[in-house]
Amino acid sequence: MSHTQEIMHPVQDPPRRRRRPGKWLTATIIVLCSGALFAAWCVHDALSTPGDDGAAVKLAEWGRDHHLGPIVTGLESIQYKLSPPAVGGAPDMALLAAAASQTPTPNPADSPQATPSGSSGSGSPSASPSSNSTGPTVVIHEPMTPPVAPALAGEGVFVAAGDTAQGPLLQTTFVRPDSVHTSFLTGVAWLSHTLRFELHPGFQDPGPSSSWTQPFRVAPSSYPQLMATFNSGFKIKDAGGAYYDHGHLVGTLAAGAATAVIYKDGHLDVGAWGADLKMTKDVAYVRQNLKPLISAGKLAPNLDSNVESNWGATLGGAYSVWRSGLGVTKEGDIVYVMGDAMSVADLADILQRAGAVNAMQLDINRAWVSFMSYQASGTGASVTAHKLGEFERPANRYLENTSRDFFVVLRPGR
Repeated sequence: MSHTQEIMHPVQDPPRRRRRPGKWLTATIIVLCSGALFAAWCVHDALSTPGDDGAAVKLAEWGRDHHLGPIVTGLESIQYKLSPPAVGGAPDMALLAAAASQTPTPNPADSPQATPSGSSGSGSPSASPSSNSTGPTVVIHEPMTPPVAPALAGEGVFVAAGDTAQGPLLQTTFVRPDSVHTSFLTGVAWLSHTLRFELHPGFQDPGPSSSWTQPFRVAPSSYPQLMATFNSGFKIKDAGGAYYDHGHLVGTLAAGAATAVIYKDGHLDVGAWGADLKMTKDVAYVRQNLKPLISAGKLAPNLDSNVESNWGATLGGAYSVWRSGLGVTKEGDIVYVMGDAMSVADLADILQRAGAVNAMQLDINRAWVSFMSYQASGTGASVTAHKLGEFERPANRYLENTSRDFFVVLRPGR
């Protein structure tokens, strides 16, 4: 009997072909990689921009300049909603302490510098004549009436700031912006009409030009005369106006636009272009920004309407943000206001309380608002900068090349 052994061979699956990624997956990977590379290039391009603007500022500005404004604004809106300005509470009393210890008194009668007599009313300078042949003596303001009552100790009380060698030509105070955001303080600076003003360009806005008469920073040669610096307005393309420097113009001088004009003798005025101010042979600089906040002592009627279109795109369209403004009193002196948690109406109200009869909004949002006063060393080779309150930018912002235009304030004389 024979035995046949059947050999069983294991059944093998047919060789499988390795599946290739589908076209959709390939496309997705390519898009993601391309997007990552593009994003890396964008970030590098944005952060390589010269100047002292922070990383977040550079990225946001790059995005807006490359048609990504809605995305940037959306992200800023989320950030604002997650961290809105606080409601209620008490402010930092340390900022009011210096003023709280002061009793407004006239400057010594031998002060060599003059300023016009003040008028009655909150925020107007109060001066009395002096036997000095140069004219009335500069004195400390009467306290201005703050928006919130009762006033805190030192609130609205002016103190001398910066270089006082020629008297208190620069005076500052703080007030709460409104009865809601009571933990915030708005800085107010009063600048004598006898001071000299300059407008300096930024290397991005209005941009480089061989026609500019001033550098992108405060030159060290100006340190002995330097009193203060402060921010200018929106980017020219967003301001609805222009930047003018001794015959060289960027943008278009728009009729009715809120305008700051600096004349060749150094004095500054604020008003509506074509109505209050116009081009003459004596005009040295012109800076326009939006529409007037105050005209002939009256507040603009649309301060709370269409805020973004009328007064600029704030963070996520929020109303209460960092804002700044510039005004002129009926005596010709200058008022600057800056602070956080302010609506447009708050800004206009404080400018008016400080004595402004014509006023305009300057730049807004925390990255762009700044005011510094200075004291020069004995040799004048260096200066010590003092910030008006607690804002984001460093105190030496305008002592280095900066991306946006700004105002410089110098002592009287040449």
